[in-house]
Amino acid sequence: MTNVLRARVDHPSAWTGAEMQATRAWEYRLEADERAELEAALVAVKARGLPLAAVTAADFPLPGLAPRLARLRDDLRTGRGFALMRNFPVEGHGSDDLDAMYWGLCQHVGTGLSQNGEGGLIHYVTDGAKRPSQGSRGVGLPRVSSLHVDLMDVVTLLCVQQAPDDPPSWLASSVTVHNEMLARAPEAMERLYQGFEWSRMGEHGPGEGITSGYRVPVFSHSGGQISCRYNRSWIRNAYERKGEEMSAEDSAILDILDEVAYENRFEFPFHAGDVQFCSNYTVLHGRPAHAPVTDEARKRMLLRIWLDIEDMRAFSDDAVVRYGIGRHGQLGWTAAELLAGVNRVPRARRADGAVAL
Repeated sequence: MTNVLRARVDHPSAWTGAEMQATRAWEYRLEADERAELEAALVAVKARGLPLAAVTAADFPLPGLAPRLARLRDDLRTGRGFALMRNFPVEGHGSDDLDAMYWGLCQHVGTGLSQNGEGGLIHYVTDGAKRPSQGSRGVGLPRVSSLHVDLMDVVTLLCVQQAPDDPPSWLASSVTVHNEMLARAPEAMERLYQGFEWSRMGEHGPGEGITSGYRVPVFSHSGGQISCRYNRSWIRNAYERKGEEMSAEDSAILDILDEVAYENRFEFPFHAGDVQFCSNYTVLHGRPAHAPVTDEARKRMLLRIWLDIEDMRAFSDDAVVRYGIGRHGQLGWTAAELLAGVNRVPRARRADGAVAL
């Protein structure tokens, strides 16, 4: 039997959209001196000629902003699980400068990791010319992005340019979803804790399977902390790649989960200069569809960085829950590992296929 936590979790990470609408505690507005600090750090990095992968927090000093970033990191680890930064200096900067400044900021929050088939540390979320290799993932397409998690500890998104029809962003507490599923469909919890195989979306490396080959629990717990790993598209694609169909019973369970997440979502505007930070264990993120744009100059453009954070939380099985969905092919390598060429060597794996730690 799967070890299901059947008690309601009361924690700052269990919130509803209505509760978040009533507060601004999640908002970090950069002041003029903090924006100037980012600009100065950028100038210093450019003067040294450092490639992006070589830039560490020490190379990008932010002494004035660092205490706020430490609080933001705590929000992700032990608080509500998300934060929104406003007023990031986007205006007047080209792509290379934005990459370097965004990367430098994020190095004060966690460790950046590669996130596409090119081993890219920054992923361009767009359907335009800068869209990188991303297997069969639909990242950046105008269609709806249902509430889901990404693959590492934290996902961060910087809005450089929003689509002309201005779609909002959605966040939902996966801890609240767990609580509501326990109340609404307690018979489904065993199945959710058992989990599902995940597709590797065509981005697996030599000797790696097209799917995880093992089940990744939608919900798991350790030390009273709930961790969620849910992306219905990746789960559905695993069935398709194996030539199988999800059972009607499982599909109905995920329908309820999607409905509960949507009902409890927090919806907010996301504009140029805004940066989202979300824990991929306690927060689901997504957005509605937006109208397709043909003019390249007007296309939606976000920058995305995936982070791991030291001592993020306790896991029932680190290899499966923490690392089981994002360590394959060129995904999940640190900048130091990329610079050292470690990514050219296949990862060691356990007998069940999970990464050997």
